[in-house]
Amino acid sequence: MSEILPIRKIIHVDMDAFYASVEQLDNPELKGKPIAVGGSEKRGVVSAASYEARKFGVKSAMSGMQAKRLCPELLFVRPRFDRYHEISKKIRRIFFDYTDLVEPLSLDEAYLDVTQNKKGNPSASLIAKEIRERIFKEVGLTASAGISINKFIAKVASDYNKPNGQKTVNPEDVISFLEQLDIRKFYGVGKVTAEKMYQMGIFTGLDLKQKSIEYLEEHFGKSGKYYYYVVRGIHNSEVKPNRIRKSLAAERTFNENLSSEIFMLEKLQQIAKEVSRRLTKSRVAGKTITLKIKYSDFTLQTRSKTLPYFVSDHSVILETAKDLLYQEKLNNSVRLLGISISNLNTDKTPSNKTQTEKEKSVSVQLKFEF
Repeated sequence: MSEILPIRKIIHVDMDAFYASVEQLDNPELKGKPIAVGGSEKRGVVSAASYEARKFGVKSAMSGMQAKRLCPELLFVRPRFDRYHEISKKIRRIFFDYTDLVEPLSLDEAYLDVTQNKKGNPSASLIAKEIRERIFKEVGLTASAGISINKFIAKVASDYNKPNGQKTVNPEDVISFLEQLDIRKFYGVGKVTAEKMYQMGIFTGLDLKQKSIEYLEEHFGKSGKYYYYVVRGIHNSEVKPNRIRKSLAAERTFNENLSSEIFMLEKLQQIAKEVSRRLTKSRVAGKTITLKIKYSDFTLQTRSKTLPYFVSDHSVILETAKDLLYQEKLNNSVRLLGISISNLNTDKTPSNKTQTEKEKSVSVQLKFEF
């Protein structure tokens, strides 16, 4: 039996090349130039790249050496996270002028539910336009936005007219929009999954829609059910203003590869203090401590240990990280170490429902102003 589910007006706001744009804002000499935030031409990893750098193929998570090869004129800038937090707070204050239902995903993006909003404006599209104009006027940065009936489609749409643009997917256009969409554009489909889908003859949303839920679960596990429903426009996760933190971490990339465990312990002490500081600031504690090791050949290894009690003290975190470091012999010299803590005391196990909203068929109300 078909059931009419609540149609929401969701906006996904995504800042354009946020870290790099802040650097260009604060330093006019960098405007119009290819810049990378983080890393260097010899070491480290790029955290963000300006659009001028992206034209050469430079992107986040790329090694500084590779980025420099792609773009010889690339300028490296040290990240200033305190400044990014400061700007992010200004942007969020603008969001709260329109709705209290704001769910930040990171410093540079957030969902807004404006179904009922403080301005009494029935048009989510006009609200998104006004928000983007205010961000540019009051902060000096550009933002892109996606507007639709749920978080999934809004996030996909926000990437559609980047940079400095927006796209609205009206309720009556949802199905055709998703059917024509390249599978690589689906939020939640990564590079590896996209390649796997291509090999299976799934290139668009329409191709994905032809597959049964049993087929998708067989080939993609739990994600199969997610793919089955989102391609039908069904994704009823609410905008959650207070997202529950699942983990907290800190890491360091070194200027020189470390081969001595003595030097590594010195670095781990600094990282453990930073993790403890962040735990204290967030007023949380956790049980599972994970040591992240990236070797000089870029291979990654993680080692975890779960304690019988919640911890936030840096000395306990450090001692556990030491145990994990000595747990087995290192494979190579080390370029990065990180410590994360999960299984936090904020974790809540959701109650099981006999039938979730995702599992109900949906009837879309077409006369709904966007």
